[in-house]
Amino acid sequence: MEMEGEKEKIWHISLLGAFSWGQTEEEKTANSALMGKTGRKTLSFLQYFIVNHGRNISAEELIGQFWPDSGDPASLLRNMLFKTRNLLKALYPEGNRLLVTLQSCYGWDAQIRFEIDAEQFEGLCLKARGLPEEAYCGQLSRAIALYKGDFLAGNDAEWARTLRQYYRTLYLDACRAVLPILYKKEKWMELISVCSLAYGADSGQEDFTAYHMHALIALGQPGQAVERYRSYRDRMLEEYGMPPTERIEQIYLLAEGLMKNSTRERDILSLVCEMEEHAHAFFCTFGTFQSIVALERRHIERSGQPSTLMVISLDSGTVPTTDGRRLERILLEKLRTGDPIARLEAGSYVIMLTGADEENARLVFGRIDCAFHRTYRHSAARLSFQVADLRPGEGADEGSQG
Repeated sequence: MEMEGEKEKIWHISLLGAFSWGQTEEEKTANSALMGKTGRKTLSFLQYFIVNHGRNISAEELIGQFWPDSGDPASLLRNMLFKTRNLLKALYPEGNRLLVTLQSCYGWDAQIRFEIDAEQFEGLCLKARGLPEEAYCGQLSRAIALYKGDFLAGNDAEWARTLRQYYRTLYLDACRAVLPILYKKEKWMELISVCSLAYGADSGQEDFTAYHMHALIALGQPGQAVERYRSYRDRMLEEYGMPPTERIEQIYLLAEGLMKNSTRERDILSLVCEMEEHAHAFFCTFGTFQSIVALERRHIERSGQPSTLMVISLDSGTVPTTDGRRLERILLEKLRTGDPIARLEAGSYVIMLTGADEENARLVFGRIDCAFHRTYRHSAARLSFQVADLRPGEGADEGSQG
């Protein structure tokens, strides 16, 4: 393409991941060697012009970005422009007027056209919206393939960090959007590839772990799914102090069960009866608690034995985290091993007392209350409770509270 008698200059630049300049590997290597000798601030200055190539940039904007607290910013700006132009001259010895000075602003020579991976990535993500599912997935998959890492990963300037977060969010959204489509189409290897790459941007995302484990199970690799679970669990506990959600736990149990599919018939009973050897009440998620209550209601219908639900909560004088842990410890130690417990919210627990009526439940609460205040004499917390009879085939009857 000819413009004003000169050939258009096309510059291929990568901003996602390692900063690189050039179309071929040879060009990228040679240019990287030149830029490797450049100071970090000069390189950041050049990158700022590249990112904003579509407009002219005023001297005031450049000073605000790079020398907001300097006593002589105009001199620093002139010196930086000199260094940047020398770098461009080294990259393109035949080039003239690459970075031009206009009235109180600076910009690129009109003959230069930029092809930047970050802009292509953003365009694919934005244009995918509203497309039919097949085209939508294809467009986002092409965008994901362009994301080689965080935007200008080596640049710690504020302007770069802001854009880095924007592109990372765009990337994670694209990854999450294609996962259910790939899952539905049973494209397991592609799904694993997306999840594996997305961990580099955010290893704490539950969706990536869940779909990765599902894909490994579908490919007949439950052992690897268990390993993926353990890695995710350890990271969640280390970084956030939280265990995996029930969704992840259920996939893990499926994978672990499939690993034991070769168990001989004589081993089935021991497999089913495996349990912790702790002499504590059974602490579980709320979803598991609901399932246990549903089974107990069926049992009541046949046996006629009473069972009661009880909610024990911390009231006035509570130190939320500390007293919550204390109450949980007392419940685990003082209730029967077969009594299931689930946390409703901080400092509030629901319990099923099998074979107990409302009077028995009140006695149980009395023992819990005494044990709590005997063990933690200096706590100002007060406990309260609510009870409700469990009925077969219907909801629990409203009971009393204290």
